[in-house]
Amino acid sequence: MESHLSFDYIHAIARARVYDVAEQTPLERAPRLSARLGCDVWLKREDMQPVFSFKLRGAYNKIAHLRDEERARGVICASAGNHAQGVALAARRLGISAVIVMPATTPRIKIEAVRALGGEVVLFGDSYSDAEAHARDLAAREGRTFIHPYDDPLVIAGQGTIGEEILRQAPRAPDCVYVPVGGGGLIAGIALWLKRFAPETKIIGVEPEDSDAMSRSVRAGHRVRLKHVGIFADGVAVKEVGEITFALCRELVDDWITVDTDEICAAIKDVYEDTRTILEPAGALAVAGLKRHARKQDLTGALLVAIASGANMNFDRLRHVAERTEMGEGREALFAATIPERPGSFLQFCRIIGRRQITEFNYRISSRSQAHVFVGVEVESPDEAEALLARLKEAGYPIINLQHNELAKLHIRHMVGGRTRLAPDEVAFRFEFPERPGALLEFLTRISGRWNISMFHYRNHGADFGRVFAGIEVPPKERGELLRHLQSLGYPFVEETDNPAYRLFLRSEP
Repeated sequence: MESHLSFDYIHAIARARVYDVAEQTPLERAPRLSARLGCDVWLKREDMQPVFSFKLRGAYNKIAHLRDEERARGVICASAGNHAQGVALAARRLGISAVIVMPATTPRIKIEAVRALGGEVVLFGDSYSDAEAHARDLAAREGRTFIHPYDDPLVIAGQGTIGEEILRQAPRAPDCVYVPVGGGGLIAGIALWLKRFAPETKIIGVEPEDSDAMSRSVRAGHRVRLKHVGIFADGVAVKEVGEITFALCRELVDDWITVDTDEICAAIKDVYEDTRTILEPAGALAVAGLKRHARKQDLTGALLVAIASGANMNFDRLRHVAERTEMGEGREALFAATIPERPGSFLQFCRIIGRRQITEFNYRISSRSQAHVFVGVEVESPDEAEALLARLKEAGYPIINLQHNELAKLHIRHMVGGRTRLAPDEVAFRFEFPERPGALLEFLTRISGRWNISMFHYRNHGADFGRVFAGIEVPPKERGELLRHLQSLGYPFVEETDNPAYRLFLRSEP
């Protein structure tokens, strides 16, 4: 700590060696988000760095300041993400040997990205902690310099150049700057510069609610080690913050905000709509915090800056992000309802929902008296969702609000169904219909008749056509009549009664 206390951060930031390899990224206004929030919102586009993350700044600044004998021995770090790429690129640019220790669980795409930048990859352990311990052992054994991802004065100074750029690029000193926080190197560096040259600017740290080590530590007055951290925003999933960064954050950061997964997903969409860029979850964290803060406080007309810190998004996460986005904006009501088990009950239920866009509708017969359905409905605001649920309750439907039920959102919605012995005469069909508000209600209105629907699954995929999988109870002698009825409706359909997947997982043979 003594070397930290005597370190001249402002001089170090002003003289940082980041621009040998890093870019001065643009500060771009977000017009759509500004209009929605009634504020002047700007994004500091660190996702546009050569490795798509701000981490390059600190890594290069640290490595560039090594003595000749240290350079000759090489560097080493532990990382499964952006820091690994920053160290690898910085070392290659300076002609220094770099070993990157990554957990054995690291996705292949990230391993190959580091190798492509010239880093020697060592896979060890199942977690970052395992990899870091091994990296430090190798550093001691081989004489390499360990490049810490955040708790190092020169790394902090490299990240601080972002604060210097913001003040030069913004039309005036920002009212608030929102910074994603993991170990604390980024916010410490930015806060050091802004508090010296724009002391009126508020520095707001943003963390996921399941990875909030820094704000907990500040409240406690000492560093707190979390037992578990969430992995959705893996770029900030830190169990314990740095000793140096903790001391700086206690002194310099004005406020702390935590956000949930849904809010992060919504922020990814917001940035995409303004920039056509897809940020990684940690990269959108500051935008999520800005939105929450702007809505809770009276910030009308304020100039707000959020750090878009990275865009190393795993492609396979996009489906999850898209699914959770509407809930993050409060634009989807998610609930379970109990309705009578009789022909026409689905139609009556959907008439109360009206012409709102139904995003999901799952049901499987399990009782002859009641049906339990899992429903998602598009709404304009949380208030509209509450009003809709109140109306359904007034109509006599028992309702369970699942808006904040993580189990329901992650798993149950995909598992509604199963085998049943209550529908021995069930036949199964896939249908398509043009997707528009009220389309599902129209479909149910036309398909309803004297036959009971024993299974129903619908999800809105954002496409031009909605897709439904339905089971209908019909005696064998009436199946020809049912087929003629379905053909008269004009909806394309395929019978799936003999589909082996349906028979294996959903149909109990008599």
